[in-house]
This record gives sequence, C-alpha cells and structure tokens, in this order.
Amino acid sequence: MRRDDYPRPVPDADSEPFWRYCHQSELRVQRCTACGVHRHHPRPRCPRCRSSSFEWARCRGTGLVYSFTICHPPVLPAFEERAPYNVVVVQLDEGPCMVSNVVDCDEPLYVGMPVEVCFRQIDEALTIPQFRPRVPVP
Repeated sequence: MRRDDYPRPVPDADSEPFWRYCHQSELRVQRCTACGVHRHHPRPRCPRCRSSSFEWARCRGTGLVYSFTICHPPVLPAFEERAPYNVVVVQLDEGPCMVSNVVDCDEPLYVGMPVEVCFRQIDEALTIPQFRPRVPVP
C-alpha cells in the first residue's frame, strides 16, 4: 500500500491524545476517574456513569482476539494490494475492545488468541496500533 493513499483518522478533541500516544508507541485509553471503567473509542462521557472526568491510562497492550474476519476483494483501493487481510476486534485486558489487525502471524487466527500491541509508523504524522500473537504467561 502506498503511504499517500492510506486512510487517515481525523482526530478530534476526544481522540487526538490517543493518536499522539500511539505516535509515542504507547497504548493509552480513557479511564473514568469517577467509576474506574476503561473505555475505547475516546468520548467525552463515561458510558457507565456518564461522568465527564477521565484520565489517559496506559494499557498493558495485551488482550484476546474477541472476533475477526478476513477481507477479500473487492476492498477499498487503498487496501487492494494487502487483500486478503484480517480485521480483528481485540478485547484488551483492561476491558475495552479495539478494532485493528493481527500482524506477524504464522498460524490461523482464532477467537481467544492472546495478542500484544505493536505500532506501525505509516509516516511522520501517523502511527497505528496493531497486534501480534503472544505466548501466554503461565
């Protein structure tokens, strides 16, 4: 995929810190300071208690594949040379789910697969979180 045609997020006041932390190779999500729930995608209010108070909490970056699909052509032009590719929903150990890809994977994906975050720098302005398989710690 050419770097100039990569679909780009449009950060807003809620999501800009998430992308800034990704650029620093840190996975952080919002954590409500009223009830303690972690949340992703970034938003102004807690879905549990409706509080607007939160902090950007650093995540371990580990979780499990909750769901996945394999995308085959036809796909968006920016993704044609990658197809087929996976799209996964990862449930982070902290609780929230995140949509991404699993990379560096030599085995078939499966629900419950343990994964860890890795970061892919698309260009000087964009770094995205992806996941790779991890060996579970006994």
